[in-house]
Amino acid sequence: MVDRRRFLQDSMLAAAGLALVPSARDGRQGVRPDDAPRDGVLHDAARHDGAVTFDLHTHPGAFFRKGTPEFTGDSAIARSIGSMRSGKLTGAFFSVVSDGPLIQLGATGVTVRGQYARGEGAREYERQLALLKALPAQHPAFIATAAIDLPRALRLGKTAAYIACEGGECLDGSVERVDQLHADGVRSIQIVHYVPSALGDLQTQPAQHGGLSALGKDVVRRMNKAGMLIDVAHAALDTVKDVVSLTTQPIMLSHSLLKMEPDRLLAARAITPEHAKLVAGTGGVIGMWPSGFNKGFEEFVDNTKRLVDVVGVDHVGLGTDMDGNLRPVFDAYWQLAPWAAGLRARGFGDEDVEKILGGNVQRMLKQVIG
Repeated sequence: MVDRRRFLQDSMLAAAGLALVPSARDGRQGVRPDDAPRDGVLHDAARHDGAVTFDLHTHPGAFFRKGTPEFTGDSAIARSIGSMRSGKLTGAFFSVVSDGPLIQLGATGVTVRGQYARGEGAREYERQLALLKALPAQHPAFIATAAIDLPRALRLGKTAAYIACEGGECLDGSVERVDQLHADGVRSIQIVHYVPSALGDLQTQPAQHGGLSALGKDVVRRMNKAGMLIDVAHAALDTVKDVVSLTTQPIMLSHSLLKMEPDRLLAARAITPEHAKLVAGTGGVIGMWPSGFNKGFEEFVDNTKRLVDVVGVDHVGLGTDMDGNLRPVFDAYWQLAPWAAGLRARGFGDEDVEKILGGNVQRMLKQVIG
Protein backbone atom coordinates (compact mmCIF):
# COMPACT_ATOMS: atom_id res chain seq x y z
CA MET A 1 0.00 0.00 0.00
CA VAL A 2 1.26 3.49 -0.84
CA ASP A 3 2.15 5.54 2.22
CA ARG A 4 -0.57 8.25 2.21
CA ARG A 5 1.62 10.86 3.86
CA ARG A 6 4.40 10.29 1.32
CA PHE A 7 1.90 10.35 -1.56
CA LEU A 8 0.45 13.67 -0.40
CA GLN A 9 3.90 15.16 0.07
CA ASP A 10 5.02 14.05 -3.39
CA SER A 11 1.85 15.47 -4.90
CA MET A 12 2.44 18.84 -3.27
CA LEU A 13 6.04 18.85 -4.44
CA ALA A 14 4.90 18.12 -7.96
CA ALA A 15 2.37 20.93 -7.83
CA ALA A 16 5.17 23.29 -6.85
CA GLY A 17 7.27 22.25 -9.84
CA LEU A 18 10.05 21.10 -7.53
CA ALA A 19 13.35 20.13 -9.08
CA LEU A 20 16.17 20.95 -6.68
CA VAL A 21 15.57 18.18 -4.14
CA PRO A 22 17.31 14.93 -3.23
CA SER A 23 16.47 11.90 -5.34
CA ALA A 24 13.88 9.58 -3.89
CA ARG A 25 16.53 6.88 -4.31
CA ASP A 26 18.58 8.55 -1.59
CA GLY A 27 21.52 8.99 -3.91
CA ARG A 28 21.57 5.35 -5.11
CA GLN A 29 22.12 6.38 -8.72
CA GLY A 30 23.03 2.88 -9.83
CA VAL A 31 19.74 1.29 -8.79
CA ARG A 32 17.63 0.33 -11.79
CA PRO A 33 14.05 1.65 -11.83
CA ASP A 34 11.57 -1.22 -11.75
CA ASP A 35 10.22 -0.45 -15.19
CA ALA A 36 13.52 0.27 -16.95
CA PRO A 37 14.82 -2.09 -19.63
CA ARG A 38 17.09 -4.81 -18.26
CA ASP A 39 20.54 -6.03 -19.20
CA GLY A 40 19.29 -7.60 -22.41
CA VAL A 41 19.19 -4.18 -24.06
CA LEU A 42 22.04 -2.44 -22.25
CA HIS A 43 24.47 -3.21 -25.04
CA ASP A 44 21.98 -2.42 -27.80
CA ALA A 45 23.49 1.07 -28.01
CA ALA A 46 27.00 -0.27 -28.54
CA ARG A 47 26.79 0.85 -32.18
CA HIS A 48 26.90 4.42 -30.77
CA ASP A 49 30.38 3.96 -29.31
CA GLY A 50 32.36 6.92 -30.58
CA ALA A 51 29.27 9.12 -30.86
CA VAL A 52 28.85 12.12 -28.59
CA THR A 53 26.46 11.85 -25.64
CA PHE A 54 25.61 14.91 -23.55
CA ASP A 55 23.64 15.97 -20.45
CA LEU A 56 22.55 19.60 -20.56
CA HIS A 57 22.01 19.91 -16.80
CA THR A 58 23.57 17.97 -13.92
CA HIS A 59 24.73 18.50 -10.33
CA PRO A 60 26.97 15.45 -9.71
CA GLY A 61 26.65 14.31 -6.12
CA ALA A 62 24.98 17.65 -5.28
CA PHE A 63 28.55 19.01 -4.99
CA PHE A 64 27.18 22.52 -4.45
CA ARG A 65 25.99 21.47 -0.97
CA LYS A 66 29.49 20.56 0.22
CA GLY A 67 30.22 22.38 3.46
CA THR A 68 26.55 22.43 4.43
CA PRO A 69 24.58 20.02 6.67
CA GLU A 70 22.65 18.78 3.60
CA PHE A 71 25.76 17.37 1.86
CA THR A 72 25.68 13.56 1.78
CA GLY A 73 29.41 13.05 1.26
CA ASP A 74 32.12 12.81 -1.39
CA SER A 75 31.09 9.25 -2.21
CA ALA A 76 27.95 10.61 -3.90
CA ILE A 77 30.09 12.75 -6.20
CA ALA A 78 32.34 9.80 -7.02
CA ARG A 79 29.33 7.60 -7.73
CA SER A 80 27.73 10.17 -10.05
CA ILE A 81 30.84 10.96 -12.10
CA GLY A 82 31.77 7.28 -12.14
CA SER A 83 28.32 6.61 -13.58
CA MET A 84 29.08 9.12 -16.35
CA ARG A 85 32.09 7.16 -17.45
CA SER A 86 30.58 3.69 -17.12
CA GLY A 87 27.54 4.95 -19.05
CA LYS A 88 29.79 6.59 -21.66
CA LEU A 89 28.62 10.17 -21.18
CA THR A 90 30.88 12.37 -23.30
CA GLY A 91 30.04 15.75 -21.83
CA ALA A 92 27.72 17.65 -19.52
CA PHE A 93 26.98 21.05 -18.10
CA PHE A 94 27.99 20.80 -14.43
CA SER A 95 25.84 23.46 -12.82
CA VAL A 96 26.42 25.59 -9.75
CA VAL A 97 23.19 26.76 -8.09
CA SER A 98 23.30 30.52 -7.61
CA ASP A 99 20.31 30.74 -5.29
CA GLY A 100 20.92 27.46 -3.44
CA PRO A 101 21.13 28.97 0.08
CA LEU A 102 17.86 30.83 -0.51
CA ILE A 103 15.86 27.70 -1.35
CA GLN A 104 14.17 25.58 1.30
CA LEU A 105 12.30 22.31 0.87
CA GLY A 106 9.10 22.14 2.88
CA ALA A 107 5.88 20.16 3.06
CA THR A 108 4.38 22.13 0.19
CA GLY A 109 7.42 22.23 -2.07
CA VAL A 110 10.08 24.86 -2.66
CA THR A 111 9.94 28.04 -0.65
CA VAL A 112 12.27 30.99 -1.04
CA ARG A 113 13.97 32.56 1.97
CA GLY A 114 14.41 36.22 1.09
CA GLN A 115 17.00 37.67 -1.26
CA TYR A 116 20.74 38.17 -1.27
CA ALA A 117 22.31 41.36 -0.01
CA ARG A 118 24.75 43.03 -2.37
CA GLY A 119 27.76 40.78 -2.97
CA GLU A 120 26.27 37.60 -1.46
CA GLY A 121 25.27 36.06 -4.78
CA ALA A 122 28.76 36.59 -6.18
CA ARG A 123 30.38 35.06 -3.09
CA GLU A 124 28.14 31.98 -3.20
CA TYR A 125 28.94 31.52 -6.89
CA GLU A 126 32.66 31.73 -6.15
CA ARG A 127 32.35 29.19 -3.32
CA GLN A 128 30.56 26.68 -5.53
CA LEU A 129 32.82 27.34 -8.52
CA ALA A 130 35.86 26.42 -6.43
CA LEU A 131 34.17 23.14 -5.44
CA LEU A 132 33.34 22.35 -9.05
CA LYS A 133 36.82 23.11 -10.37
CA ALA A 134 38.33 20.77 -7.76
CA LEU A 135 36.39 17.77 -9.07
CA PRO A 136 38.56 16.80 -12.07
CA ALA A 137 41.62 16.22 -9.89
CA GLN A 138 39.77 13.39 -8.15
CA HIS A 139 37.46 12.01 -10.85
CA PRO A 140 37.49 10.99 -14.55
CA ALA A 141 36.48 14.42 -15.88
CA PHE A 142 38.11 17.64 -17.05
CA ILE A 143 36.95 21.25 -17.30
CA ALA A 144 35.82 21.97 -20.85
CA THR A 145 35.42 25.37 -22.50
CA ALA A 146 35.04 24.70 -26.23
CA ALA A 147 33.22 22.30 -28.54
CA ILE A 148 36.52 20.66 -29.51
CA ASP A 149 36.68 19.27 -25.97
CA LEU A 150 34.00 16.70 -26.85
CA PRO A 151 36.18 14.67 -29.26
CA ARG A 152 38.98 15.12 -26.74
CA ALA A 153 36.76 13.53 -24.08
CA LEU A 154 36.11 10.57 -26.38
CA ARG A 155 39.85 10.09 -26.88
CA LEU A 156 40.65 10.34 -23.16
CA GLY A 157 37.75 8.25 -21.90
CA LYS A 158 36.75 11.08 -19.56
CA THR A 159 33.72 13.35 -19.29
CA ALA A 160 34.03 16.93 -20.53
CA ALA A 161 32.66 19.10 -17.69
CA TYR A 162 31.34 22.40 -19.05
CA ILE A 163 30.51 24.91 -16.32
CA ALA A 164 27.02 26.36 -16.06
CA CYS A 165 25.43 28.69 -13.55
CA GLU A 166 21.79 28.10 -12.56
CA GLY A 167 20.18 31.43 -11.74
CA GLY A 168 21.33 34.95 -12.56
CA GLU A 169 22.14 35.74 -8.91
CA CYS A 170 25.76 34.87 -9.80
CA LEU A 171 25.87 38.19 -11.69
CA ASP A 172 25.08 40.20 -8.56
CA GLY A 173 23.08 42.72 -10.61
CA SER A 174 25.99 43.60 -12.90
CA VAL A 175 26.00 42.90 -16.63
CA GLU A 176 29.78 43.35 -16.62
CA ARG A 177 30.09 40.17 -14.55
CA VAL A 178 29.11 38.17 -17.65
CA ASP A 179 32.63 38.74 -18.92
CA GLN A 180 34.10 37.70 -15.56
CA LEU A 181 32.12 34.47 -15.55
CA HIS A 182 33.29 33.73 -19.08
CA ALA A 183 36.88 34.28 -17.94
CA ASP A 184 36.18 31.85 -15.07
CA GLY A 185 35.30 29.18 -17.63
CA VAL A 186 31.50 29.43 -17.40
CA ARG A 187 29.89 28.70 -20.76
CA SER A 188 26.18 28.88 -19.90
CA ILE A 189 23.99 30.92 -17.58
CA GLN A 190 20.43 29.85 -16.76
CA ILE A 191 19.02 33.32 -16.33
CA VAL A 192 16.37 32.46 -13.71
CA HIS A 193 15.81 29.69 -11.16
CA TYR A 194 13.53 29.74 -8.08
CA VAL A 195 14.24 33.09 -6.45
CA PRO A 196 12.41 36.09 -7.98
CA SER A 197 15.02 37.43 -10.36
CA ALA A 198 16.27 40.87 -11.31
CA LEU A 199 16.74 39.49 -14.85
CA GLY A 200 13.24 38.32 -15.68
CA ASP A 201 10.11 36.38 -14.77
CA LEU A 202 10.11 32.68 -13.93
CA GLN A 203 7.53 29.92 -14.13
CA THR A 204 7.01 29.40 -10.40
CA GLN A 205 6.67 33.00 -9.17
CA PRO A 206 4.24 35.84 -10.01
CA ALA A 207 5.37 38.02 -12.92
CA GLN A 208 7.12 41.24 -11.97
CA HIS A 209 8.80 42.37 -15.21
CA GLY A 210 6.43 41.23 -17.96
CA GLY A 211 9.25 39.08 -19.36
CA LEU A 212 12.89 40.17 -19.27
CA SER A 213 13.90 43.23 -17.25
CA ALA A 214 16.13 45.90 -18.78
CA LEU A 215 19.06 44.24 -17.00
CA GLY A 216 18.01 40.85 -18.36
CA LYS A 217 17.98 42.22 -21.90
CA ASP A 218 21.48 43.60 -21.43
CA VAL A 219 22.62 40.21 -20.10
CA VAL A 220 21.25 38.42 -23.18
CA ARG A 221 23.13 40.79 -25.47
CA ARG A 222 26.34 40.46 -23.44
CA MET A 223 26.13 36.65 -23.38
CA ASN A 224 25.73 36.60 -27.16
CA LYS A 225 28.81 38.79 -27.52
CA ALA A 226 30.84 36.71 -25.07
CA GLY A 227 29.97 33.38 -26.70
CA MET A 228 27.91 31.95 -23.84
CA LEU A 229 24.89 29.67 -24.16
CA ILE A 230 21.69 31.21 -22.78
CA ASP A 231 19.56 28.75 -20.81
CA VAL A 232 15.85 29.57 -20.43
CA ALA A 233 14.97 26.66 -18.12
CA HIS A 234 12.53 27.84 -15.40
CA ALA A 235 11.81 31.00 -17.43
CA ALA A 236 8.23 32.16 -17.94
CA LEU A 237 6.86 32.14 -21.47
CA ASP A 238 7.05 35.95 -21.79
CA THR A 239 10.68 35.83 -20.68
CA VAL A 240 11.46 33.23 -23.33
CA LYS A 241 9.71 35.37 -25.94
CA ASP A 242 11.91 38.33 -25.00
CA VAL A 243 15.09 36.23 -25.11
CA VAL A 244 14.15 34.89 -28.54
CA SER A 245 13.46 38.40 -29.84
CA LEU A 246 16.95 39.53 -28.81
CA THR A 247 19.31 36.60 -29.22
CA THR A 248 21.53 36.26 -32.27
CA GLN A 249 22.51 32.71 -31.32
CA PRO A 250 20.70 29.44 -30.51
CA ILE A 251 19.48 29.10 -26.93
CA MET A 252 18.72 26.05 -24.83
CA LEU A 253 16.06 25.03 -22.37
CA SER A 254 18.21 22.60 -20.42
CA HIS A 255 15.58 20.54 -18.58
CA SER A 256 11.84 20.37 -19.07
CA LEU A 257 9.09 18.32 -20.74
CA LEU A 258 5.84 18.94 -22.57
CA LYS A 259 2.66 19.34 -20.59
CA MET A 260 0.56 16.21 -20.44
CA GLU A 261 -3.15 15.38 -20.41
CA PRO A 262 -5.47 17.73 -18.49
CA ASP A 263 -6.26 15.22 -15.76
CA ARG A 264 -2.58 14.74 -14.91
CA LEU A 265 -1.11 16.64 -11.94
CA LEU A 266 1.12 18.94 -13.94
CA ALA A 267 4.50 20.33 -13.07
CA ALA A 268 4.57 24.11 -13.07
CA ARG A 269 7.81 23.61 -14.96
CA ALA A 270 6.30 21.76 -17.92
CA ILE A 271 6.07 23.67 -21.20
CA THR A 272 3.54 24.09 -24.00
CA PRO A 273 4.26 23.36 -27.67
CA GLU A 274 4.40 27.14 -28.28
CA HIS A 275 7.05 27.47 -25.58
CA ALA A 276 9.08 24.61 -27.03
CA LYS A 277 8.87 25.92 -30.61
CA LEU A 278 10.27 29.29 -29.52
CA VAL A 279 13.47 27.62 -28.34
CA ALA A 280 13.71 25.39 -31.41
CA GLY A 281 13.16 28.40 -33.66
CA THR A 282 16.53 29.81 -32.61
CA GLY A 283 18.24 26.59 -33.65
CA GLY A 284 18.44 25.60 -30.00
CA VAL A 285 17.93 22.41 -28.03
CA ILE A 286 15.50 21.33 -25.28
CA GLY A 287 16.78 18.83 -22.73
CA MET A 288 14.26 16.07 -21.97
CA TRP A 289 13.78 16.05 -18.19
CA PRO A 290 13.31 12.60 -16.59
CA SER A 291 11.71 13.90 -13.41
CA GLY A 292 9.04 12.02 -11.52
CA PHE A 293 6.39 13.82 -13.55
CA ASN A 294 6.98 10.94 -15.97
CA LYS A 295 5.11 7.91 -14.65
CA GLY A 296 8.10 5.70 -15.45
CA PHE A 297 11.04 5.15 -17.76
CA GLU A 298 8.92 4.00 -20.68
CA GLU A 299 6.77 7.13 -20.46
CA PHE A 300 9.96 9.19 -20.44
CA VAL A 301 10.89 7.58 -23.77
CA ASP A 302 7.36 8.24 -25.06
CA ASN A 303 7.61 11.87 -23.93
CA THR A 304 10.90 12.21 -25.80
CA LYS A 305 9.10 11.18 -28.97
CA ARG A 306 6.26 13.62 -28.19
CA LEU A 307 8.75 16.46 -27.98
CA VAL A 308 10.45 15.42 -31.24
CA ASP A 309 7.03 15.37 -32.90
CA VAL A 310 6.51 19.01 -31.84
CA VAL A 311 9.92 20.61 -32.51
CA GLY A 312 11.77 18.19 -34.78
CA VAL A 313 14.59 15.76 -34.14
CA ASP A 314 17.28 18.47 -34.46
CA HIS A 315 16.14 20.27 -31.31
CA VAL A 316 15.89 17.59 -28.60
CA GLY A 317 18.54 16.42 -26.15
CA LEU A 318 18.84 15.24 -22.54
CA GLY A 319 18.75 17.32 -19.35
CA THR A 320 18.67 14.96 -16.38
CA ASP A 321 19.06 17.43 -13.49
CA MET A 322 20.99 14.51 -12.00
CA ASP A 323 21.27 14.59 -8.19
CA GLY A 324 18.92 17.54 -8.05
CA ASN A 325 15.77 15.98 -9.47
CA LEU A 326 12.36 14.95 -8.13
CA ARG A 327 11.93 11.14 -8.01
CA PRO A 328 13.79 10.65 -11.31
CA VAL A 329 13.02 7.84 -13.73
CA PHE A 330 16.56 8.19 -15.18
CA ASP A 331 18.98 8.28 -12.26
CA ALA A 332 22.23 6.81 -13.60
CA TYR A 333 23.97 7.08 -16.94
CA TRP A 334 23.80 3.36 -17.75
CA GLN A 335 20.27 4.34 -18.81
CA LEU A 336 21.60 6.17 -21.88
CA ALA A 337 21.71 2.79 -23.62
CA PRO A 338 18.11 1.70 -22.92
CA TRP A 339 16.95 5.24 -23.75
CA ALA A 340 18.61 4.89 -27.16
CA ALA A 341 17.13 1.41 -27.56
CA GLY A 342 13.69 2.68 -26.63
CA LEU A 343 13.91 5.45 -29.23
CA ARG A 344 14.90 2.96 -31.91
CA ALA A 345 11.98 0.75 -30.89
CA ARG A 346 9.72 3.75 -31.55
CA GLY A 347 10.96 4.14 -35.09
CA PHE A 348 14.02 6.40 -34.81
CA GLY A 349 16.99 5.53 -37.00
CA ASP A 350 20.58 5.50 -35.76
CA GLU A 351 21.37 8.97 -37.12
CA ASP A 352 18.43 10.55 -35.33
CA VAL A 353 19.16 8.69 -32.09
CA GLU A 354 22.71 10.01 -32.17
CA LYS A 355 21.39 13.55 -32.65
CA ILE A 356 19.20 13.24 -29.55
CA LEU A 357 21.91 11.59 -27.44
CA GLY A 358 24.33 14.46 -28.05
CA GLY A 359 24.82 15.37 -31.69
CA ASN A 360 22.36 18.25 -31.49
CA VAL A 361 24.18 19.70 -28.50
CA GLN A 362 27.54 19.34 -30.19
CA ARG A 363 26.23 21.32 -33.17
CA MET A 364 24.86 24.02 -30.86
CA LEU A 365 28.09 24.29 -28.87
CA LYS A 366 30.15 24.67 -32.04
CA GLN A 367 27.94 27.56 -33.11
CA VAL A 368 27.62 29.37 -29.77
CA ILE A 369 30.77 28.82 -27.70
CA GLY A 370 33.18 27.84 -30.47
